[in-house]
Amino acid sequence: MRRLSRKKALSLVKELDAFPKVPDSYVETSTSGGTVSLIAFSAMALLAILEFFVYRDTWMKYEYAVDKDYSSKLRINIDITVAMKCQHVGADILDLAETMITSNGLLYEPAIFDLTPQQRLWQRTLMLIQSRLREEHALQEVLYKTLLKGGPTALPPREGASLEPLNACRIHGHVYVNKVAGNLHITVGKPIHHPQGHAHIAAFVSHDSYNFSHRIDHLSFGEEIPGIINPLDGTEKITLNNNQMFQYFITVVPTKLNTYKISADTHQFSVTERERVINHAAGSHGVSGIFVKYDTSSLMVTVSEQHMPLWQFMVRLCGIVGGIFSTTGMLHGLVGFCFDIVCCRLKLGVYRPREVREEVEPHHQMNNLNNHQTPLLPEDVPQE
Repeated sequence: MRRLSRKKALSLVKELDAFPKVPDSYVETSTSGGTVSLIAFSAMALLAILEFFVYRDTWMKYEYAVDKDYSSKLRINIDITVAMKCQHVGADILDLAETMITSNGLLYEPAIFDLTPQQRLWQRTLMLIQSRLREEHALQEVLYKTLLKGGPTALPPREGASLEPLNACRIHGHVYVNKVAGNLHITVGKPIHHPQGHAHIAAFVSHDSYNFSHRIDHLSFGEEIPGIINPLDGTEKITLNNNQMFQYFITVVPTKLNTYKISADTHQFSVTERERVINHAAGSHGVSGIFVKYDTSSLMVTVSEQHMPLWQFMVRLCGIVGGIFSTTGMLHGLVGFCFDIVCCRLKLGVYRPREVREEVEPHHQMNNLNNHQTPLLPEDVPQE
């Protein structure tokens, strides 16, 4: 009984076979079929390789949420070189809460404003990348994924000792501020704080020594990540006017970066630049200097690196193989069907020349007459 039930089950499964096998003796191969098969296999291999590269690639996913963290401090990383001596300039930060952060976290280092050929080449390369980033925003994802292979983005140091005078001041370091709007001042004189505000002691600085030509080697917010290029990195402004005022309006967006290489809390920012000459007689009021006005956004962006799952890759691969196999089979059958129709019509004489058909038709008519002649009956035979 068990054997009978087993045989019935096997026969039932055999009847459900959706892939019936054709004996080899009934299979007929052709040159056209082999050619189409070769093309199909080549297309399958090519598309499978391309799909494998797509599977290995990653993309960045952006998620937006409300930033609820207002109690933490915001770190500002600064590296700016001003074409004035260090004893003549001062930097400080004043936020909306009238909280003054002095330049205790910043260092004043005498430097040479002009760059060496190696440094100038670095700056030109950096500015070229900046221009491409403004045109092709998708390149920012490449920087997030590769982080420039961990390459340094800081200005390379000078090689050897230089005999040029130290005519500039490099202001670099980092400070922590409240997560509210604020203003970074770099102007003439050292900053002092008093109950009614703040001021810069500029009485002892000659007006002829004012020169706010500057170069921003690095300016970022949040955790400093090697390889990330910020919008103002490499910016250089040259002026010949002593009363020049430079303004940068920055909107800072908190960003959480999660890639396969790094996970960090940093900040992106967008910037709008403006510069003008201070001329009180013409109605252009203000103070000569460099002013970076920043404001924090209420939205937080989470940038995470995504990868195609293995099951999706397998489904896409099966779709490629099955789709090409079915499509080439249908195209081969359609071409063969059209070819058979054309060959049959040629054999029937539809496409033969008119003269040939005219010569052949009388011959066929005579043959038809001969074939349709009825034989003489025995009664119709004349008697002798």
